[in-house]
Parts: sequence; C-alpha cells; structure tokens
Amino acid sequence: MARSKVAFSLFWRTFFLLALLLVGGVFAWTQTFRALEFEPRAVQAAQQIAALVNLARTALQASDTINRVALIKNMARQESVRLSPREPGDKWEPFEVDRFSKAIGAELRAQLGPDTLVASSVNKQPGLWVGFTIDKDPYWLQAESSRVAALTWSTLGLWGGIAVLASIFGSALIARAINRPLQELSFAASRIREGEFDSVLDENTMTSEIRQVNMGFNRMARELAKVEEDRAVMLAGISHDLRTPLARLRLEAEMSVNDDEAKRNMASDIDQLDAIIDKFMDYARPGDVRLVPVHLSSLVDREMAAFRDTSQIRITARVAIDTKVMADETELGRVLQNLFENARRYGRSTDTGIARVVVTYARTGPWVILSVRDHGPGVDPAKLGQLTTPFFRGDAARTAATGAGLGLAIVEKAVQRMGGSFEVTNAPEGGLVAHIRLKKAP
Repeated sequence: MARSKVAFSLFWRTFFLLALLLVGGVFAWTQTFRALEFEPRAVQAAQQIAALVNLARTALQASDTINRVALIKNMARQESVRLSPREPGDKWEPFEVDRFSKAIGAELRAQLGPDTLVASSVNKQPGLWVGFTIDKDPYWLQAESSRVAALTWSTLGLWGGIAVLASIFGSALIARAINRPLQELSFAASRIREGEFDSVLDENTMTSEIRQVNMGFNRMARELAKVEEDRAVMLAGISHDLRTPLARLRLEAEMSVNDDEAKRNMASDIDQLDAIIDKFMDYARPGDVRLVPVHLSSLVDREMAAFRDTSQIRITARVAIDTKVMADETELGRVLQNLFENARRYGRSTDTGIARVVVTYARTGPWVILSVRDHGPGVDPAKLGQLTTPFFRGDAARTAATGAGLGLAIVEKAVQRMGGSFEVTNAPEGGLVAHIRLKKAP
C-alpha cells in the first residue's frame, strides 16, 4: 500500500526548517549561558556577602561598646543587613542544599575562614545568615537572600520565550522573502497557461539565479506571444483563402451542374468544408472572455431553437428559470451548440434514429452543474478520457457522421476559459452525458 505523503508549500517548508534551526539555537544558547553564568554568579554573590561581613567585622572592631549598638542599627537601615550575637542555643538550617548554594558556601569559607557558618534560616527567620567571629565573639550577619539568588527557570523561560517568538517571526519574514520570487514565477506561469502572455518578471533582482530565471521566463513569454500572434494571423488567412474558392465552387456548381442530385451533393460537401473551417476557427479563438451573470434557462432555450429538425434531434430542457451562472454568454452558447451538434451526429438512438437529448442542472455549493445527455450508444469507457483531445474520434458507433474532431475539445477549452470544468461520462442507463460546472452567479 502506498503511503500518503503530507504536502507542504515551499513557504511552510522553509518556515519550519528555519524555525527549527533558530529554536534549536535558542535552546542551545540558553543552556550554554546557564552553564557559563553559574560559576561567575556564585563567586560574585559570595564576594558581595564576604565584603559585607568584612566591612561589619572591621567596623565593629574599631568601635567601642557604646558606638557598636548605633553602628549595628545604622547598617541595618542603610545596607539591609542585620547583625546579632550568635547564641549557643540558636537553631539554624544549612544554606547549602544544591550546586549553586554549595558553590557560594565554599567561596565564603575560602574568603572568611573555615569556621564560617552559612544558614538559610536562624530561629525560623529566613534569609542568608553568615556566622563569623569578632575577637572570639560569635555573630550572625543576616542579608537579603536576593543578593545570592540564582537565575531562575522562570527568568530563563521568559528570555527563551521572547527569543523563540522573535525566531518564529524572523523565520516567517525570511521564508516570505525567499519564496516571493517563486510565488511570482508561479503566478506568471499560471497566467501563461491561461493564455495571457503579458506577465513580466523583475530582471533587476539582486539574486543572480533568480535574475537568470526571470530573464529566461520573460524571453519565453515573448516568444509564446509571438507564436500565438502568428498562429492567429495564419488561421485568419487560411480561413479567408479557403472560403474564397469555396464560394466560387458553390457559384459554379449552381450555374454549371445540371444534375440536381450532383448539385446537392456538391453543396453538401462545400457546407461541410465550411463547417470544418468554423471549427478550426473556434478552437483557435483567443482566450479573452468577459464573465457576467447569464440566465442559463434562457440561453439553453435559445440554442435549442436552432435545432428545429425533429426528425434528427429532440431536446428537452429542465432548467429552473432563476438559475444564473458566471459565464461569457457567447462562449457558453457556442458550448451548447457544439454539445447539441455532437448529440445530433453521434447520439442517435438505435431504434428510432433520432437523438433524444435531455438538459438538466444541479446546484452544489458555489457551483452549478449543467448536464447534457443523449440516449445513443455511448462510448467505450477506455476512450472517454480522449474524447476532448483535438482530432480524436471515438468508436465507429459514434462516428457515423463526418466532422473535424474538435467539438468536445472546443467545449472543454471554452469552459476552462470561463473558470469551470468539463467532464464526459457514460450514463448508467445508456448514452453519453456531458457535465459543465460553472460558478453560480450572485
């Protein structure tokens, strides 16, 4: 069983790859910063506390008993530190519980002496407590714990989150800048496919590869436009050059041929040649269409009126009068003409020899599907997909009449120019059914 593949546009593929790269870089940077910041931050915090202890020790040693009390109060007010005698019955909890606090404790003992105590609380009062001695008198120095706080995960998360958001936003901008030339190329190519050759891409872009692609595309568009113009001129000339001798042949046949049957046969052949020329001109018609709201039922009735010979074809329409589609009225009329003509030639019932055609419609979402069905012999299912190929003919059962082999190709091309789609299938009860899907008019 083939595995289904998830399809991403080039923009999203570029965006996800860039975002993954940048987010991975942010994560690696955060871990590196945390590892490199750990030891210097612990040393700096320990040095600050040690400086406070040494300052307090020096100040107390230089003060007499009367001034010592005033000095302790002043330090508490100015430096947010508290000095108090250390009693033998004090209950304290160790400060060193993790890697960061152990590093601070080790640094404090290295600077203040091995008998230095570091506690996280004394007598249930939290804070950073450092035990030291002054002339063999033990003291506690209490400082704010924020002085030695490690970088918290919330802070790292905030910084990392901002960096990730900035990375994602930057990835979107970079992906958009990278893919914009390709989007412009894709849009221009779609216009070329629709027969519009006036798309011009920027040939002065700074990226050399994109510049070369744009120059090549513009050159190709100019060549295609010239080919299309030459083709239109050639077909117009062929039409004119062929119709002039055909008109002379018709006149000579009317004036010179005495046999009425031969005259009718010659006139029929000339009419057939003239119809084939019309088919060629219809297929080569330029792709410019003007989409307007078209009353579908009125257009179907108008085109039905052209097929009055009930001995060959009988058409029944079941289209609501309020049904409107976005189409070019002339193009859609030509589509119906070709479908009715195709049914008249190839869709005749085997029992009556009359082509019975039924026109119906269905609304599905923003679309209207117009169905034209005959009750003829149908087509070999293996050849259904080739019916819209120019000059292709189906099996012998549907080729009893002569033609240019362009009718359904003209229909498909015209429907696509109007922004719709065309499909041909065999009806379950027999016969061929053509489905025309067009946008519903507002």
